[in-house]
Amino acid sequence: MKVKLLSALNDTNVDVSQASSQRQLAISISAIAGELDQNLPLNLCLILDKSGSMHGQPIKTVIQAVEGLIDRLKVGDRISVVAFAGSTEVIIPNQIVLDPEDIKSQIKSKLNASGGTVIADGLALGITELMKGTKGNVSQAFLLTDGHGESSLRIWKWEIGADDHKRCLELAQKAAKLNLTINTLGFGNSWNQDLLEKIADVSGGTLAHIERPEQAVEQFSRLFKRIQSVGLTNAYLLLSLVPNVRLAELKPIAQVAPDTIELPVQQEADGGFAVRLGDLMKDMKRVVLANIYLGQLPEGKQVIGHLQIRYADPAENKQGILSPIMPVYANVVRVYQPATDSQVQQSILTLAKYRQTQLAEAKLQQGDHIGAATLLQTAAKTALQIGDTSAATVLQTSATRLQAGEELSESDRKKTRIVSKTVLQE
Repeated sequence: MKVKLLSALNDTNVDVSQASSQRQLAISISAIAGELDQNLPLNLCLILDKSGSMHGQPIKTVIQAVEGLIDRLKVGDRISVVAFAGSTEVIIPNQIVLDPEDIKSQIKSKLNASGGTVIADGLALGITELMKGTKGNVSQAFLLTDGHGESSLRIWKWEIGADDHKRCLELAQKAAKLNLTINTLGFGNSWNQDLLEKIADVSGGTLAHIERPEQAVEQFSRLFKRIQSVGLTNAYLLLSLVPNVRLAELKPIAQVAPDTIELPVQQEADGGFAVRLGDLMKDMKRVVLANIYLGQLPEGKQVIGHLQIRYADPAENKQGILSPIMPVYANVVRVYQPATDSQVQQSILTLAKYRQTQLAEAKLQQGDHIGAATLLQTAAKTALQIGDTSAATVLQTSATRLQAGEELSESDRKKTRIVSKTVLQE
C-alpha cells in the first residue's frame, strides 16, 4: 500500500511586482492499493450509551444497527463493546470474531437502558479495549450517545466533581496519539454537538447524526463502509516552505474532504510543519487546504515549498514510512494573468460554507438573530455554488426561520452543523 499525493494552487501565476500574494494550496492524499493488497483487518470498539433516555425503541434500533455491523465483520477482525450510563461496563471484551451469533446474543441480553450519562468513563474503557488489539489492524471506535454528559459543579473558584466534557477531549487527544480514531454518533436531538464534533475532529473521526431511531442502521453502515476502506494509518502531512513564503497566522490549514475540519499545525525542529491526518482511505481522498503568503520572488518557475507524507502501514507492521518529497511550484510572471484551478476553487468554497455557518452560530449565541440569518443565507448561496443543494436547503430554511422571528429547534441547529461539515448524500 502506498500514498498518492497531489497538489495545486488556486492560481499558479504570481505577479513578480507584488510585494505579497496570497494563495490557497490544495493537497490531496489517499492510499493506493497494489494488486495483492487486501482490506486491513479491523479492530472495532462500540462505545454505546445505555442511559435511561435510550430505553425502548432507541436501544432496540441501536442493537439492530450493531448486529448489522457484526454480520459484516470478516475473519480476523476484532470487536469489543462498552456500555456506559451512570457506570460503565465491558459487554464484549476485545476479541477476534469467531462466533458472530454468540456476540449478538450477549449484546442483546446485556445492553439494557438505565441510569445517567458519563461519556468520559465509556470513552476511557473503550480506548483500553481498543489497545488490546491494535497490532496490524485499523483501530476505530463508534461512540454513540443521546445526552450531554455530566459537568462539574463550580462554586466560586472551586471545581467540585469531574468535568465529563474536559475528560472526553483529553481522552480524544490521547486516542490520536495512540493512533486510534473515534467516530461520534449523536442520537436524537439532545446531545452536545460541540462536544461530539470536537471528539471526532481531534481524533480524526467523523461526526454523524441519528435524528430518528430508524436511521441508526443507515448511519452505522455508512461509517463502517468508510473504515473498511482504510489502507494506511497515522498519516501526517509534512510541509516546508522556502524563505519568503509563509503560512497564514490564523487558521492556516483545514481539511475540506471528506469532512471539513480545522487542523492544528505543529512546528517541527527543522522549521517545517506537521499536520496530523489520521487514517488514509483507498476510495476517498483527504483534501487539505493551506493558506499561504508569497513575498516577492524571482521571475520564472519557482519552488515555493515541499510536501511529504509520514504514515504507518499496518499490513507490514511498519511505522514512520516517508513518501517521496514533492515540490510545489509557482509561476512568477512579469505580465500577470490568472491561471485559476476550478477544483481548488471548489475546496475554497467548501471551507467558506463551514466558516460562514460557524460565524452564524456565534451570532446566534450572542442573540443576534438577524446577523445569524444573513450569514446562513450567505452559506446557503455558497453551498449552491459548489452544487451542495441539500446543505443549501437546510441553511436557507434556518435563515428563513430566524428572519421570521422564530427560534431554531435543537434539530435545526444540529442539521445546520452537520451540513456545514460535509456534503450529504442524496
